[in-house]
Amino acid sequence: MNLIRSLVFAFLQTLLTVLFTVVALFSFPFSAHVRYRLITGYNHLVIWLARWVLGIRYVVEGRENLPSRPAIILAKHQSAWETVAFLFLFPPVSPVIKQELLNVPFFGWAFRLLSPIAIDRSSGREALKQIVAKGGAKLAQGFWVLVFPEGTRVAPGEKGKYGIGGSWLAAETGAPIVPVAHNAGEVWPKNAFIKRPGTVTVRIGPVIDSAGKSAAELTRAVEAWIETEMTRLPPAAARQ
Repeated sequence: MNLIRSLVFAFLQTLLTVLFTVVALFSFPFSAHVRYRLITGYNHLVIWLARWVLGIRYVVEGRENLPSRPAIILAKHQSAWETVAFLFLFPPVSPVIKQELLNVPFFGWAFRLLSPIAIDRSSGREALKQIVAKGGAKLAQGFWVLVFPEGTRVAPGEKGKYGIGGSWLAAETGAPIVPVAHNAGEVWPKNAFIKRPGTVTVRIGPVIDSAGKSAAELTRAVEAWIETEMTRLPPAAARQ
């Protein structure tokens, strides 16, 4: 049954991707915020399809922790689910992504019009400078910034090395950090075609004030909170 559901979902998502590429192209004359609302309609529909076709629900805990001004979201990265859902679960965000994603047919073309913070991860310190420069500009425009500090998707129960890019941006700009833990990888595994029904828990943590703290200190605080909460999240498959 999960295979059939996943096949149907993949077909419908492909149709949506082509459709919203056209929408994205026609949104070009509008302001960045209007384009964002139009293009992320795709994200709403994909997560809606995941709910009704795949049986993947979600709950969000800790919304009261979101500050009133633009912040930097540092989140666990387990699957493609959060890269889609977080663009509408939070205030308008500009995600930090690897620049090669912009060359993916249809998806990448539309993504370009959201003006994400695309970096060359192989450039080392230069990539950090790009995050600070581009991220600072996005914060000034009223966008939040989304960073996955582990840099790549990790399987449930595993932990990657936390990079300092998002924390460095916070230290340089004074923007607050919002740590986020979730267990989407349990129902939407990385590099897996077949998805499983269940309920993703997205847990938003208390704001971490960046004032007077170094990037290393902020990174340690983020890592400690996220990894502790990961051990406390309920199993996704058990929450139907």
